[in-house]
Amino acid sequence: MINYGFTKELEIPFDEAVAAVTAALKKEGFGVLTTIDVREKFREKIGVDFRKYVILGACSPANAFRAIKAEENIGLLLPCNVIVHEKAGRSAVGIIRPTVAMGMIDNEELKPLAVEIEARLKNVFDSLS
Repeated sequence: MINYGFTKELEIPFDEAVAAVTAALKKEGFGVLTTIDVREKFREKIGVDFRKYVILGACSPANAFRAIKAEENIGLLLPCNVIVHEKAGRSAVGIIRPTVAMGMIDNEELKPLAVEIEARLKNVFDSLS
């Protein structure tokens, strides 16, 4: 396991994994603001055929507002990235740990918010099987 995110492999196809992650995020109050299809971009920009891999930009507007009020440049670290990709015939999911990402910022006001958001993202992670 990596220290800056939660990762796991799932026994469901890629498209089902993306749908499951999106639904779990919604249940925890997150919307997906952006979807970057890495496979498509690699093919388009550098002519490389790559496995299915998407980056979902998850956001909780109320918490983003709280974070920006506490630290105006925090937008450099928003939204919270979630990845879904194919791995050895399975689907894999990774979710950023906000406590690690925001830990580089010396702002005590952000720490409890990062803990709160990470707990909700961990709920998303734990709900996936």
